[in-house]
Order: sequence, then structure tokens, then C-alpha cells
Amino acid sequence: MNTMLLTSFFSGMDDECGILIIKIAFSLFLGILFLQSGLDKVFNYKDNLEWLKGHFAQSPLAKIVPFMVLKITILEVLAGAFSLLGVYGSIVQNDIFLEIGLIISAGSLIALFFGQRMAKDYAGAGGLVPYFIVTILGMVFMMAA
Repeated sequence: MNTMLLTSFFSGMDDECGILIIKIAFSLFLGILFLQSGLDKVFNYKDNLEWLKGHFAQSPLAKIVPFMVLKITILEVLAGAFSLLGVYGSIVQNDIFLEIGLIISAGSLIALFFGQRMAKDYAGAGGLVPYFIVTILGMVFMMAA
């Protein structure tokens, strides 16, 4: 029954519409992910900074935490903003915003992964892997679309 429902729904959809839906889904997912995280750092900067100072206290990065927080905040806000602009770009058939969003998203996740590994927070680093996979899949999809 469920398969029939899906087949019925997608049978009237052409490839171009399906591709548009996938682009919008990637754009929304990454936009929500990174804007929420980046804006949380903007609006709760002091709390985030204090928590991260403790998190990195025993790592080689302990002395540059304020610099790292500033840089990752900028990367996350940019990744989220470009990804959300990717919704508009996908609709008007201009993928540059989504492509930039995907690249900045990958860079942000690599920076976060590096930081978590340096802090020896292996569970935290592992929690980033699904987001990285989605981002890389988005890049592969954009190359193939």
C-alpha cells in the first residue's frame, strides 16, 4: 500500500521537478543546521565561549578558543545563509548559492571535527559524521545533476 502511494505521487513528477525538490531539501537542511548553530553562538556568545574554554582546556587549542569561536561562528552563519539562499537559487535555476553553501558547510564540519578530535571528544566528533555525509552527498548530487 505505501509503495503504491509513493509511486502514485512521483509518477506525475518529471525529473526536473524531482531534482528541484532534492536541491531544496539539501538547502533547507543545511540552512537550518548551520544558521541555528551559528546564530546560537552569536546570541549566546559568552555562554558558548565559556563552555568551549572548558571543553578545550586540556587541548593544544586552549589558548586560541576565542579566535576559533569567532571563525566557526562566521563559517556557520555563512554556510546557513548561502544554503538557505540555495532554495531561491534552485527555484530560479541558479545553483551557485547552494554550491557555495555546500562548500562552506564541508569546511565548517571539517573544522568542527578537527576541534572535537583535538579536545579528545570522540563521541562529539562522531556525531558530526552524519552531517558531513549529507554534505558530501549534496556535493556529489550537484555534480551529477
